[in-house]
Amino acid sequence: MRKTFSILMILVLATAASPIQAQVSGLPDFTELMETAGPAVVNIRVTQFGSISRPGRGGAENDAQEEIPEFFRRFFDTPNDPRFGRPDRSGAGSGFIYDSSGYIITNHHVIDDADQIIVRLADRREFEAELVGSDELSDIALLKIDALNLPALKFGSAEELRPGEWVAAIGSPFNFEQSITSGIVSAKGRSNGSQQYVPFIQTDVAINQGNSGGPLLNMKGEVVGINSWILSSNGGYIGLSFSIPIEVAASTVQQLRDTGRVQRGLLGVEVGVVTREIAEAFDLDRPVGALVNNTTRGGAADRAGIEPGDIILDFNGEPIETWNDLPPLVGANPPGSEATVTVTRNGVERSFDVVLDALPGEDGETLASSGGGSSSSNPLGLAVDDISPARRGELGDPTGGVVITDVESDSAWRAGLRPGDVILAINNRDVGNTGEFEELVEDLEEERSVALRIWRNGASSFIAYRPKASEEE
Repeated sequence: MRKTFSILMILVLATAASPIQAQVSGLPDFTELMETAGPAVVNIRVTQFGSISRPGRGGAENDAQEEIPEFFRRFFDTPNDPRFGRPDRSGAGSGFIYDSSGYIITNHHVIDDADQIIVRLADRREFEAELVGSDELSDIALLKIDALNLPALKFGSAEELRPGEWVAAIGSPFNFEQSITSGIVSAKGRSNGSQQYVPFIQTDVAINQGNSGGPLLNMKGEVVGINSWILSSNGGYIGLSFSIPIEVAASTVQQLRDTGRVQRGLLGVEVGVVTREIAEAFDLDRPVGALVNNTTRGGAADRAGIEPGDIILDFNGEPIETWNDLPPLVGANPPGSEATVTVTRNGVERSFDVVLDALPGEDGETLASSGGGSSSSNPLGLAVDDISPARRGELGDPTGGVVITDVESDSAWRAGLRPGDVILAINNRDVGNTGEFEELVEDLEEERSVALRIWRNGASSFIAYRPKASEEE
């Protein structure tokens, strides 16, 4: 009996081990990728020159208080020589050669405000680089060194990347040159408030200070992204790394190489999140799209007929799932190009042909009225008042509207409404005075979300909530 049991245990252990062995044997080998791509990855050292202290001008103590660019705060080597009012500051990053004639791609933040850029190749040769051009919005910079017949990397496709796919990064974390790390694609289309035109690739590849500007590679050794930033609570890698898709980088680099600057199309809308309440109020079956909070007067969207309260569902055939999807699609088109925008308005889909403008720069407390008669409490839980002509100017000259003088409903307060907000529209129906406000409120359906277009601090936005529910809580 014991012999039979032993044999069974051996068989069970052998069976359990075989899938693990198969899984281990299936892990990728990055040695060939490193041997092929490594020679084209470079280390970048930057210096911002200091200034010698001048007598009678405050000396080093005052000069040291000058603002230091973010990159040099992260990576610095400051001499303690008292002769320097503002000492030299240096930093390091990564980059890669994409053209054998000496063109190198890196991040804008790596070389921003640098007085000298030194590129060190994998074979230890060093060159002083010329800055061809740099674009802060995409965090891409293009450098040129005086060298020929250099090893260069090929571009792959970030669009074809799938979550779960293996990728690798090569760079100089903490100035350790020619370091390779690997991981998988975690997600695509991530947003960053300071670079809204970039749909970042999220990975769990170990990226640290000094990796910035280096390539993110697929298993073919092709560049699919430029390593740009990490999300961290302590300044170090915690598993959230973000890279610029190569399609965005390639477009930026080509424009920098051709003209030294980048041009982007501008739709002329302020967009916000479509919440569950907004979707219900605007007759959508799910929260999807980009809510138009406001349009630029005379801008591309305004000229085409797009209005505040429209929800953009599609741009040039590309679906808009969230508002973050819209800016990269618009920015990828040059000024003057035509685009088709599909919106839903009052539950009906409509399409508009727009001609994009150019993004500019590439070529207080809201006050209430002491005017007309005040409206008393209502189903919305809001007390409102008309706006006098003098007070309208102080509010930033909103068109129409009534001002909130008191928020009596808990749900309205939790939704974000405050005294001093100007209500411009209710469920996409304009409000011109307190009389119109009361008429619209009387027509509201019970137990249904209502969307208010409000004006606050010179800008409009939407707030939605269920007014009836608040009275029952």
